[in-house]
Amino acid sequence: MTRPTLVVTRPRAQCAAWLARLAALGVEAVALPLIEILPARDPAPVEAAWAALPQVDLAVFVSPNAVAQFFAASGGRPWPAHTLAACVGPGSAQALLAHGVPAAQVVQPADDAASLDSEHLWAQLQPRRPWAGARVLLLRGDGGREWLAERLLEAGAQVQAVTTYHRTGPRLDAAEAALLERVRRNPQHFAWLFSSAEAVGHLAPFGLTGQRAIATHPRIAEAARASGFLPVVLARPAPEAVTQALEGL
Repeated sequence: MTRPTLVVTRPRAQCAAWLARLAALGVEAVALPLIEILPARDPAPVEAAWAALPQVDLAVFVSPNAVAQFFAASGGRPWPAHTLAACVGPGSAQALLAHGVPAAQVVQPADDAASLDSEHLWAQLQPRRPWAGARVLLLRGDGGREWLAERLLEAGAQVQAVTTYHRTGPRLDAAEAALLERVRRNPQHFAWLFSSAEAVGHLAPFGLTGQRAIATHPRIAEAARASGFLPVVLARPAPEAVTQALEGL
């Protein structure tokens, strides 16, 4: 049976890199961004976060978008020597390294973690140091990582959430709208890749029940199944893992 074409739904800025890495693995994939990323409506808190960063013990980035938007406001300032940078996914970690954060200061879930989420990130952060009195920045979009923020607060840290970007629904061009219609009409030739439950929700008006999907977290898989996608399989948010999951479909 011919392997289906993978529909990558990540934000537009991330799709090209994913398509290139999947192509290197022999996977045919197309981009259909279901979330648009815009700069924060108010840039002042981001500027203030950069000014305070030398006194911050930990900065938590919720996504590659948070990394990109935060560093867009850096003004060329280097990453402080003692500030840890935490994230849950390899894409965010790679983005941090690309922006000059030393590998020794990047904290993420263990390579063999069952899932890449706040719980497994906290398992790495908790033993790193006493968190009582620590200053923490939570760099995110319109929310995210509340569970991790609660654990840090319980441990005595001072946590400040900073909105670095704003998410909106998809703004499909004519070619992307035609692709969506082609997928809708020919589900046997495609499989969806979801890295956000919000992206799943944006497809609700199109009635895509019975279509195959890969989800990068159990909560996203649950949202996909609730929206009528079937079957839905789990994969870590890495092209190699997604390729294996696609073989299973």
